[in-house]
Amino acid sequence: MLGSLDISTSGLIAQRTRLNVVAANVANKDTILNENGEYEPFRRRIAHLAAGDPSRGEPMGVHVSNIELDDGTPMLKYEPGSPFADENGYVGYPNINPVVEQMNAMEAARSYEANIAAIEATKSMTSIALQLLG
Repeated sequence: MLGSLDISTSGLIAQRTRLNVVAANVANKDTILNENGEYEPFRRRIAHLAAGDPSRGEPMGVHVSNIELDDGTPMLKYEPGSPFADENGYVGYPNINPVVEQMNAMEAARSYEANIAAIEATKSMTSIALQLLG
């Protein structure tokens, strides 16, 4: 039963990371400057999950295998007065769709809740088993 707790905990950690990535995307949806103040539109991040493979020395459960930068093109807005505008007057902004990010956040939250429910079920079964043995 402890293995099931480990698996559910790995799910909690993976979904928390996924939710943090979504939050960073939403927070930076209008960010066009990098940390040095140079023009570089924020690129959307995508968390990829993978199952653990004990045959390769990985624990059971799920983990974030990598956080990838979206290679989509920036969304162009016509702002001819901006110092960051191109020769046609367009400024590139992050290609972040708040609706998509909201759906990703909801999915991560629901998965997180499902892992909590699995942990609670494991705790309940363990408690009942101990009562039967005692």
